[in-house]
Amino acid sequence: MPITRHHTGRWLFQFDRVIPGAGRQRANRLLPEGWTRAQAQAYDQKETGRLYALATGVEQPSHLIEDAVLAYLEEHAPRLKNRRDLEGALALLLPFYEGKTMGQLAEVATEYGKKADVMPATIRNRLAYLRAACRWAWKHKGMGAHDPAERMVLPKVNNARHVYLSRAQAIQVFRLLGLSWARDAARLAFYTGWRIGEVLKATPVETASGISLSIPDTKNGRPRMVPVHRKIEHLVRRHWPPQIATSTVSRKVKTALVAAGLGHARLHDLRHSAASEMINAGVDLYTVGGVLGHKSQVSTARYAHLAQERLRDAVGAIGGKKSQPAQRKRAA
Repeated sequence: MPITRHHTGRWLFQFDRVIPGAGRQRANRLLPEGWTRAQAQAYDQKETGRLYALATGVEQPSHLIEDAVLAYLEEHAPRLKNRRDLEGALALLLPFYEGKTMGQLAEVATEYGKKADVMPATIRNRLAYLRAACRWAWKHKGMGAHDPAERMVLPKVNNARHVYLSRAQAIQVFRLLGLSWARDAARLAFYTGWRIGEVLKATPVETASGISLSIPDTKNGRPRMVPVHRKIEHLVRRHWPPQIATSTVSRKVKTALVAAGLGHARLHDLRHSAASEMINAGVDLYTVGGVLGHKSQVSTARYAHLAQERLRDAVGAIGGKKSQPAQRKRAA
């Protein structure tokens, strides 16, 4: 029987036959972890028939998606940190790509997108794993003459959060944090619009116009400097950056948010709140993007609706009554 147990506990497919006119043909594949005996036997039956057909010239070479996945999991995935996530996602997708060729990858993605009963973000992540496996097999194992994912379309996912704290709400949270490094870090995040990781790595720099915060490397790969708000200059002038972990700040801020009745919010929303405050004060989107350190205006566009609200107020003022200045009293 060509299906046997490997010492790892996984099923091993072995093909070793002498085929008339084609000579001896061999193939060995370690099947994915978690496969049942029934799945392994079904694979054996189908793959044995396919290899016979290829060897005798009845069928032209056509690489299967499951072959690409097997090769990817066996040779490349063990080096990845998210190996377990990969294996789980690709196992769940198996009923959709089983028996399908690499050229049918786009159709597999479309079918899964229609039938999967999970969130769009989950669908996108699972299909991205499948795409990575097929592309790796194409590039490194020669499976296919062209990129199998060139027609594959992943579903669009909008994960943009629109949770904004007012300045009064932010101050309430800061008070609940008490005198602590977590409070100082949260205040800087609100008054700079920086990510908390950037806040905790920033160093103060004296400039001609006052004190600024500087960071040599940011998420977009560029150094950045932003002037410090006058309300928090005293925080920066003393021992900054503080010796506190990002996770500690996040945990303490979340506790304060819950206590303030703002449990739906999180630490990173202070960044969005800073953008909201600037836009409400009349700052244009381009400048807001510069403060936040956006590499592309597309990132800043998520706040465009806030600017539209200000424009709506301005348009609504057309034709309104002007306030009359007080009449000067006539000289007696």
